[in-house]
Amino acid sequence: MKRIARCVAAAMAVGLAWLAVSGAPAEAAAKKTFKIGYVVYVGFMPLNWMQSSGMMKKWSDKYGVDVQLVQINDYVAGVNQFIAGDLDAVAMTNMDQLVMPAAGGVDSSLFLITDYSNGNDAIVSKTAKSVKELDGKELHLLQYSVSHYLLNRALILNGMKLSSVKTTNISDAEITAAFLTQPAMEHAVAWKPMVPDMVKGAKGSEIIFDSSKIPGEIMDVFVAKTQTLKDSPEFGKAFTGAWYETLAKLNAGGAEAEPIRTVMAASLGTDEAGLKTQIDTTHFFSTPQEAADFLTAPKTKEIWDYVRTFCFEQGLYGQGADSVDTIGIQHPDGSVMGSAKNVKIRIDPSFTKLAAEGKL
Repeated sequence: MKRIARCVAAAMAVGLAWLAVSGAPAEAAAKKTFKIGYVVYVGFMPLNWMQSSGMMKKWSDKYGVDVQLVQINDYVAGVNQFIAGDLDAVAMTNMDQLVMPAAGGVDSSLFLITDYSNGNDAIVSKTAKSVKELDGKELHLLQYSVSHYLLNRALILNGMKLSSVKTTNISDAEITAAFLTQPAMEHAVAWKPMVPDMVKGAKGSEIIFDSSKIPGEIMDVFVAKTQTLKDSPEFGKAFTGAWYETLAKLNAGGAEAEPIRTVMAASLGTDEAGLKTQIDTTHFFSTPQEAADFLTAPKTKEIWDYVRTFCFEQGLYGQGADSVDTIGIQHPDGSVMGSAKNVKIRIDPSFTKLAAEGKL
């Protein structure tokens, strides 16, 4: 999964968002067909089983809608399809919701959280044994991505600043080979499945910091335009219901979980052992109550503040943003972080709460 938030991607988002909000006709309340886009990533792979097993159709039929799950090959292109209105919802990271749809002027709602990275993202070094030893060093990473965010948080937690190190941009497609073949490339930030290959293939390499040290901060979520959910709550209910029935089967283990795990492993291009290594460093919100509790927790507000501060400081809000408060983020308790006049992100646990209460 290309979990990125590049400046160029944000710029594309701004342009597409302008077309979406200024030139597209309003969605009809009678809309019945909805498309949800997602890429290959362990946190989203239950969707492949939901589609192939008929689970999604079961819940779609219950609410009189047609929810289509669409696997996409290009993460940024998928987010831009969502902004342009070609997708009704899309899977992304919380950080990318802020710097793409929100920074582009789209009012979107986080209506389902699947998981957070709990060790999937990591700083790998051939020579350093601690984050403090990175002072003055060069790190290769995908700039303005969750890797960049992870590095920033690691430095802060060790009493350092991002300016303490030099960052060099490299694509996720190139980072593993470069780390293994270039002796001068000593430190890098990446995510699974690249990280295990880097540690195994480069002599003396080890992980010196990973996302388990910042639990909950790199979230994987499903986002829809706020108006879409207002006009067609059946869409949100159908998808949420199908998701949690699938997770219940996965959590049950044994014969119920086996077909889901098989599909997930195949979708990720790995086997059962490979799937386990990815699940082990991914914290799934296994029940709707756990997800609802997380989305409404005071700590989650703090996380959003960390994320928005990083994004603003890196210029990812786009031109014209003169303050970290330029974009408003509305939390479940109704409070707004940032501008109440420019709310572009809404944390909406209402569908998850319905699932927790058995009301779907």
